[in-house]
Amino acid sequence: MITINENFKALSENYLFSEIARKVASYKAQNPKAEVISLGIGDVTEALSESVIQALHTAVDEMADRATFRGYAPECGYDFLKNAILENDYLARGISLSSDEIFINDGAKSSLGHFGDILSANNIVAVSDPVYPVYVDTNVMEGRKITYLACPPEKEFAAQIPDGKVDMIYLCSPNNPTGSVLNRGQLTAWVEYARKHKAVILFDSAYEAYISDPTIPRSIYEINGAKEVAVEFRSFSKTAGFTGVRCGYTIVPKKLQAYDKNGSGVSLNALWRRHQSTKFNGTAYIIQRAAEAVYSIQGKRQTLATIAYYMNNAKTILDGLKRAGFKAHGGVNAPYIWLETPTGMTSWEFFDKLLNECQIVGTPGVGFGPSGEGYFRLTAFAKAENVEKAMERMMALFYS
Repeated sequence: MITINENFKALSENYLFSEIARKVASYKAQNPKAEVISLGIGDVTEALSESVIQALHTAVDEMADRATFRGYAPECGYDFLKNAILENDYLARGISLSSDEIFINDGAKSSLGHFGDILSANNIVAVSDPVYPVYVDTNVMEGRKITYLACPPEKEFAAQIPDGKVDMIYLCSPNNPTGSVLNRGQLTAWVEYARKHKAVILFDSAYEAYISDPTIPRSIYEINGAKEVAVEFRSFSKTAGFTGVRCGYTIVPKKLQAYDKNGSGVSLNALWRRHQSTKFNGTAYIIQRAAEAVYSIQGKRQTLATIAYYMNNAKTILDGLKRAGFKAHGGVNAPYIWLETPTGMTSWEFFDKLLNECQIVGTPGVGFGPSGEGYFRLTAFAKAENVEKAMERMMALFYS
């Protein structure tokens, strides 16, 4: 008799964004003429840059010629992309790494979900509350015990270090969903905690390109000792609009160790390399060439212009919400805005009100964890004209 992984039965019945999609589809079916504006799921709207498109075309032409055709990609990535990442994202910031500490993948989400495969199910996991649901769900699937870290609003939603011991720590900065960032002192405290308890930090920096404050670290490896305790996950999805193209990378330093049942240190770099070579066949050549183009002189300029476009949207949202009387957070070093719902209204009630009375889609805060109740997430990933319309609608409904 074939049996299931019983841990899946502990998952909530509906994935947050699937439930949102269901509600929106139902509303559109009943109101086919409604102009629904989505500021909910964090998908990008602007086209890939000219540099990326040209690199894709060139790579496709190479695939049409036997002399330049590529088959299976190296499981851990082509050197041309790893070297571009190394030079631009790390060496340029004074961080020394080697190319074999960089693992190319199809986006941060999949690696964040799979990294637990090389770690024991007995490890205690710490996640912020509120939290990106993938961190929780992937560990529930493995049967791990999860501890929620307090993220009080008076501390700008920064995850607070626990009193007890945990083993796997998920940190996201800039944060999804709250839009908060961790400063150098806060990250230093987390690195010291992880070193003291021989824990590992799984650091999601998928939105680092949106940091405008020069005092905020864009990589956890800007902190002394972090290479001994942290894995870093990055993505081209929001940086360069690769949500429909799929490319990202994971940094696993050679200094980073976990421990076997006898207490002996084991290289996580070696384990992750073994995992990647077994369960992943490599990101496509044409996609890696496209990602390489992000680091060209023109690619950098075009990428920065797109990021500025989204951050201008964030400013429009923040300004509009404040004029409408809402208390809002984030939106300065991150493309997410975290607002407090009207008094007495739950997150899902606010979702329904916005959808039915303003034709605006956002994300209920409670979907990000118990402490998300009473909050709501809006994203800056939208067309500027739609952002302006959305704020006009909210002003009309809530301003008094």
